[in-house]
Amino acid sequence: MAKISELTAGRTLAPSGNKKRTQTRKKHLNTIKTKTPFTAPDAAHASAQFVFPANFQTQEIQTDGATIHVRVGGQGPAVVLLHGFGDTGDMWAPMAAELARDHRVVVPDLRGMGLSSHPAGGYDKKTQAADIRSVLTQLGIDHAAVVGHDIGATVAYAYAARYPDKTDRLVVMDAPVPGVPPWDEIVRSPALWHFSFGGPDAERLVAGRERIYLDRFWNEFAGDPSKIDEATRVHYTAFYAQPGAMRSAFAQFLSIPKDVEDNKVSMMTKLTMPVLAIGAAKMFGANAAIVMSNAADNVTEVVIANSGHWLMEEQPAATIAAVLNFLDRKTTTELLAEHMQAQSGNMFVRTSMTVAGSVSERLEELSIALPAPPTPLGAYVESSDADKSNPTTNKPGRFTNENNQRI
Repeated sequence: MAKISELTAGRTLAPSGNKKRTQTRKKHLNTIKTKTPFTAPDAAHASAQFVFPANFQTQEIQTDGATIHVRVGGQGPAVVLLHGFGDTGDMWAPMAAELARDHRVVVPDLRGMGLSSHPAGGYDKKTQAADIRSVLTQLGIDHAAVVGHDIGATVAYAYAARYPDKTDRLVVMDAPVPGVPPWDEIVRSPALWHFSFGGPDAERLVAGRERIYLDRFWNEFAGDPSKIDEATRVHYTAFYAQPGAMRSAFAQFLSIPKDVEDNKVSMMTKLTMPVLAIGAAKMFGANAAIVMSNAADNVTEVVIANSGHWLMEEQPAATIAAVLNFLDRKTTTELLAEHMQAQSGNMFVRTSMTVAGSVSERLEELSIALPAPPTPLGAYVESSDADKSNPTTNKPGRFTNENNQRI
């Protein structure tokens, strides 16, 4: 079983930030108003990677028990981008800029995170899925594609499971889904001790030391910790240092037992919409698609090379390319599948994608099944041809060791 020290050996860990810059950012956060366009002053106080296009506006939308801070911009089919722990919706600024060329892009801060409110409860992902549904309804959006990373991926799955007729496509990025196999094996990893960390004493322990706590995730879950640069760390630490923010963050994880029970029920009915499972080669890797193949029928896999968990910080171009390719695809694959389905219910199309660096390549394969549907497969980075033939094989990554065994 690999140890944390082994998994981080040879890395240079970035230092903690300074208090003065954090306080400056806190003051700036308090100036953001409802339905306010992004302006030059915003740009002056934020690094370029966190600035949304000028046609985006922010809104505060009341849901059942929470006020959700939302950025909205662009025209076209709707796409919702859901962030995870260690980030806020700001992580999506580069992707939102690309998507907004021909999509209406909705970027909320999850309940209790970023600039959204900090209610006492409601952190189970089924409730947060209802938050997102309420946001979209109030924006006049009936259906959308949903993209999620980390905690956002678990909310995205809960949304698709609860509102399948409102979900055009689903993208889950580098996260397990509570309760969905092989959850019981994944959750045994000592790297995931934070799933059970929280409560009043944990809050006292972290108070005033939010940066130290967050550095642990940015350093240990990254393929290259230097990709989460000082400006990024300062930016997000300011949010998590707000009153009640760490209690809410802990609640996201402490709600996982409830998520497990909810998802065990949800997965009894597999998702039928197209699903893209993106894994980071140095974190969950192919396990992201293995998980989703147990919860959905139509799964495409991407493994991003040279990246740890923080995909938008470590390999933004490759990650954006993978999502854009998937969302834009009506695709020869789908058209061909429709044509084939009309002729024979026993045929299927398997699509796989490999993305490495900033270059993407789509591989479309045609197969015939008699009569059972296929187990989803993908094109794997850093794996052998023999590995590709076995969809249950763990590929080398953050949650497998050098002997290809789960840790």
